[in-house]
Amino acid sequence: MTRKTSAGDASGLEWFKSSYSDSSNSNECVEVAATSDAVHVRDSKAPDGPRLTLTPAAWAGFLAQAPYAR
Repeated sequence: MTRKTSAGDASGLEWFKSSYSDSSNSNECVEVAATSDAVHVRDSKAPDGPRLTLTPAAWAGFLAQAPYAR
């Protein structure tokens, strides 16, 4: 059985932290999980809290403007 995670279903996502996160305080960063049709963003301090879901195009637009993503 294959399960496809949709933009509305955030269970089973593989979250990762940015390589730019401050390693001295690993609790202060965002985590990202990507699927083929969405990019999910959450606060690492509240993994069960609210999440932001973006289209891949919107995420690419954000990264283009983020100072550390260049």
